[in-house]
Amino acid sequence: MNKCLAYGNADEDAAAVLLERRWFAAFKAASSVRAECEVLLEAIERSEKAWHEARVRLAELEILRDRLGEELAAVESVERDGVRKNRREVMSAA
Repeated sequence: MNKCLAYGNADEDAAAVLLERRWFAAFKAASSVRAECEVLLEAIERSEKAWHEARVRLAELEILRDRLGEELAAVESVERDGVRKNRREVMSAA
């Protein structure tokens, strides 16, 4: 009967060792994935900051573009009015 107990303890010890190995493997894998998550979170935070800064620059450039467009339209309007006036003067002089 002692042999059965000895085998029983050996089986239990082997099962405990296997369980411990599996626990350490799972712990190591979880630690690795946790580190990956931290790296990805930092990348997301940097990306969000860069995106926000780009959106601000875009808004500023669109405002500048619109203002310049308005100025350009005003200049073109003045030029067109000047050409029309010159044509009338030339026609009335003839």
